[in-house]
Amino acid sequence: MTDQSQIPMRAAIIPVTAFEQNCTLIWCTKTMRGAFIDPGGDLGKLKLAVERSGVTIEKLLVTHGHMDHCGMTGVLARDLGVPIEGPHEEDRFWIETLDDPSKRYGLEGESFEPDRWLSDGDQVTVGELTLDVVHCPGHTPGHVVFVHSPSRFAFVGDVLFAGSIGRTDFPRGNHQQLLDSITGKLWPLGDDITFVPGHGPTSTFGHERLTNPFVGDKRFG
Repeated sequence: MTDQSQIPMRAAIIPVTAFEQNCTLIWCTKTMRGAFIDPGGDLGKLKLAVERSGVTIEKLLVTHGHMDHCGMTGVLARDLGVPIEGPHEEDRFWIETLDDPSKRYGLEGESFEPDRWLSDGDQVTVGELTLDVVHCPGHTPGHVVFVHSPSRFAFVGDVLFAGSIGRTDFPRGNHQQLLDSITGKLWPLGDDITFVPGHGPTSTFGHERLTNPFVGDKRFG
């Protein structure tokens, strides 16, 4: 049996909003300090998860500026008194639309200014954990992915899904750029990495390389 105390990071997926967006609560098992990745809405559900887990939230992390991923991030940051890190500043224009009722798609939203914009090669810390930041444009121009290499785990937002990839028909989306981000930046991280997508079930990079009809190795063979 695995000694749970030797696992540095734990993660719990909490689907939020009508879009069933995979908000993830991650925490450092040594310090019990944690972060939400993409807290897009349903703040009552997220606060209850914190209460039940015993985790102290120290920051909020955002992969990209779409409403279902970050619409209520500013409100939650204010409620908890914690900073926001991410996404890349190329998504500023998306975050600025969160106040626009015509852009809300039936969701709650409020624009915000991150305490720290992220760039490719940056790192973020959660407790004693260090996650690498990978800029993966294509779905949005400022999309970032968070990777915890010691755990072989990644949080990829809407870049990649089990059996699919992110949409690129939004403003400043770019299909070829998305393909390049996945094959050029994510695949080299290793087939054994398990990833949490923005929607739907988890998968591994290796499984997607074998089976994904959009970015699998056979597609480019």
